[in-house]
Parts: sequence; C-alpha cells; structure tokens
Amino acid sequence: MGIVERIIYTLANNMMIQLVIIAIVMDTIFGIIRAVKEHRFNSCFGIDGAIRKISMVVSIVLLGVVDALIHINLIGFLPIGVKEWISANLGIGVIGIAEFFCVLYLVYEIVSILKNMVLCGLPVKSVWLKVRNILQKYTNELPDSDELISEEKVHENK
Repeated sequence: MGIVERIIYTLANNMMIQLVIIAIVMDTIFGIIRAVKEHRFNSCFGIDGAIRKISMVVSIVLLGVVDALIHINLIGFLPIGVKEWISANLGIGVIGIAEFFCVLYLVYEIVSILKNMVLCGLPVKSVWLKVRNILQKYTNELPDSDELISEEKVHENK
C-alpha cells in the first residue's frame, strides 16, 4: 500500500474525524431548523457557516496528512478529564495533530448544536448549562447567552 492509499485509509477510518463530520451535519441541520423557526433564514450567515465548516474539514484532512508523515502525540495538551474520557470511551491513547484539532472542533460544534437545540425549543437547556459551566473552566470564548435569555423572555410572555 502506497503512502497516498495509507493516508486515505487512515483518514477514512479515523473515529475522531467521523465524529466531527457527524457534528457538522447535526449543527447544520439544527441551524437550518432554528432559522426556519425564527423566520430569519439569511444566506450570508449560511455561507459564512458553510465556509467555516468546509475549512474545518479541509484543515483536518491536511493535518491528517501531516500526521501520516510525522507522528506526534499531543495527548498531554488535553485536560486530564478529557484525556481520561477519550482513553476510556474511545480507546485512543495517541492524539495526533488532526485528532487534537478534532477535539477542539467537536467542542465548538457541540456548543453550537446545544445552543441551536435550545433556541429551537428542545428541552436541553439544563444540558447546555452544564456543558457551559464545564467549558467556562477552560475558556472565556463561549457564545453569548443573550440569545438564550431573550428566547426565555419570549417563551415566558406566551
């Protein structure tokens, strides 16, 4: 098997990459549902989101090529809880550059999915609040909660 075939096989069978693609599809679907529900279907936001998601996938593929050529283990850069969960639940002990960025992209997409689900009216607000509280320990770059608060006020007034 040549290097190109090995790279394609490795990328196609990488669980982390598969999870990112599933998360991207879910976020896109819930984003569309939210836009339809709010009657705010805007092609500019859609194009920006599509460009961001395509860029995620392209960066993962290119980083996967780098991983195939240069073997680097970045698992030490992950928080201990994340490292233990990945090890126990996914059986992954080595995190290459592509997988490291997959973890970051997954967190970003999960936050977006939960936010869209809450704004669609699904009963996942308590899950969103727990995830937000956990992530606030690691970053201050979470999306604004203003939309969620204004959505609550709309539902309270009904």
